[in-house]
This record gives sequence, structure tokens and C-alpha cells, in this order.
Amino acid sequence: MEIASKITTAVQAVIEELYGVQVPEKMVQLQETRAEFEGQLTLVVFPFLKMSKKAPEATAQEIGDQLVAKVPEVISKFNVIKGFLNLVINPAQWIELLESIQQNPTFGFTPVTEESPLVMIEYSSPNTNKPLHLGHVRNNLLGWALANVMQANGNKVVKTNIVNDRGIHICKSMLAWLKWGNGETPETSGKKGDHLIGDYYVAFDKHYREEVKELVAQGMDEEQAKQEAPLIKEAHEMLVKWEQNDPEVRALWKKMNEWVYAGFDETYKALGVSFDKIYYESETYLEGKEKVEEGLQKGFFYRREDGSRWYQCLHDAGYRNGQTPFPGLPHRQDDLRGGQRTELPLPGALYPLG
Repeated sequence: MEIASKITTAVQAVIEELYGVQVPEKMVQLQETRAEFEGQLTLVVFPFLKMSKKAPEATAQEIGDQLVAKVPEVISKFNVIKGFLNLVINPAQWIELLESIQQNPTFGFTPVTEESPLVMIEYSSPNTNKPLHLGHVRNNLLGWALANVMQANGNKVVKTNIVNDRGIHICKSMLAWLKWGNGETPETSGKKGDHLIGDYYVAFDKHYREEVKELVAQGMDEEQAKQEAPLIKEAHEMLVKWEQNDPEVRALWKKMNEWVYAGFDETYKALGVSFDKIYYESETYLEGKEKVEEGLQKGFFYRREDGSRWYQCLHDAGYRNGQTPFPGLPHRQDDLRGGQRTELPLPGALYPLG
């Protein structure tokens, strides 16, 4: 029983003994004692004056005397300030309370019911071309902790992870492995899969920089060299083949991603985090592309000469705080990936930053 409940029960018994009246629980008014007075809880005695037929101070005094006599294990002493009885709680009660809290793993939790609000918390969101880094550790721990806090406060929580498993950055690792991997695998190298793939992402960048440097030395503009370097062209060609469902490229992509996922799983297990649902960009990007094409047709976006799609930043035009002048289109960049965040009836979603 909580301390306040013990005192309420004791006060009801004392009032009946002193004045012969059974008072309801709601008549026993307890409040925190003001800082300038000794005590932790204060009993308001004014409701009992008609029963005692005495002054507030006298009523408070005799109630206090009886409480200390009857429940000294709860109330060690008291003081009276007009119609207020300031109660000093026996230190043993605080120890007992702390022990009961320690023994109750769900102390302070709000039970989750069918009527509880549903909240989605997304975290991790790695790329499959390199290992999880310190920012991901921060993101994972924040997301997991936030999910636990939200659930402890009575929310039905869905923990999600969106894996960025496609794109030019993925093709860079794939191409580097084809060129310089010599069939290396996590088993033959003794490395975690995500670390192994990360090595080839670094290898691609190293060779790519060398190619750019060589083209610049031959007189080419640096920006043009970055576009004309043979490696980046090959990577873009591989990406096009992936989007065309080329069987060899898709098989390599699947194999290398599986290595990465196995490495990620080791890290997640070590961190003690998990997910209820994992989404993959490769399964949703086409819907995002459709939204972009729709935006182009409606004039919301525009296409540059190189074929890239762009939109004009409208912050300076007064579109802030989530507003969008395009009611037919999502205003969050993330929502262009597809409907993965809207398949659940969510009142809100949280995205810890990495």
C-alpha cells in the first residue's frame, strides 16, 4: 500500500474513534507540505471541524496525537499550522516504498490495451554498402530507448527500420568486389559481412579518385572528370542493369546484401535492439518514382538538361512548419519513397536522428 493510502486509512479510523463519524475517503484531503514547513504530507482538517466542534488548531492537534499513537511506523511526528496538519513520514516508510519499487519491474508503467494509441518509431535506417557507424549506434539506442518509454506510457509501439539497399552507392561496392574481390567472402576473410562490403566501398572511392586525378592531369575540368571517370560510368551502368532486373546484377546484389544483413544482425544483437518490421527501399522506390513523375507532370518539379529531377526550395516563400503548396503530393522527402509509413493507422511517427 502506498504511503498516502496508509495515512488516509489511518485518518478515517482516527476520525471515527474521536468523533464517532465514518468519513468517506474523498473527505481526507492530503497535499504536499509547503517547503517552509517540516513534513512531507499535509492533512487539511477544515472538513472535520463540524464533527470536532473545536478550533482548527485544536482539531489538528488531537488528530495528530492519535495518528502518531496509532501508526508510529508511518507517521513519526507532526506540526500544526492553523487548519493544516503537517505530517513527518517515518523514514522506514520510504525504505519500504523503494524496496517495493525495486521488486516491481513494471512500476509506473501504464498497461497497453486495445484502445491504446498506436505509435511507430523508426530507427537505424542503414545503407548496405558499409558497416554501421557511431551515428547508427546513437540512433539505435535512442530509438530503442524511446520505444520502451513510449510503451511504458501506454502506447502500442511498432519499431521499424528502413534499409537503404539500392542505389549508386550500393553499386559502387558491388563493382569494386567484382574487380578486386577475387571471390572473397566473409568466411574466407574472417570479417563481418558489413565490414567486408565496406572495404570494397572504400576501394571503389580510392580507385575513382585516382581516375579523376588522372583525367584532371590530362586537362579535363574536375567536375567533368568526376562524371567521365570510367569507374563511375560503370557503376551507373550497373545501376541501370539493376533497375532493368538484370539476373546477374540482381544475384550479386542479393548475395552481397545478405552478407551485410548478417553483419548488421550481429551488431543489433550486441546492442540489444530489434525491430517489429523492416522495410527495404528496393521494394518501395518505384512508388516514389511515380510520385516524382506525377510532380513533373503537374509542374511541381522540373527536369534539368542532364535528366535529373529537382524541386524549388520554398522556405523563403513562407512554406514552413510542415506546410506544402502541393496538396496532392507528400511534403516530406521521406514519403516519396512510398507508402511504407502509412500502412498502419498511426496518429504519429517518430524518427530518431543518427
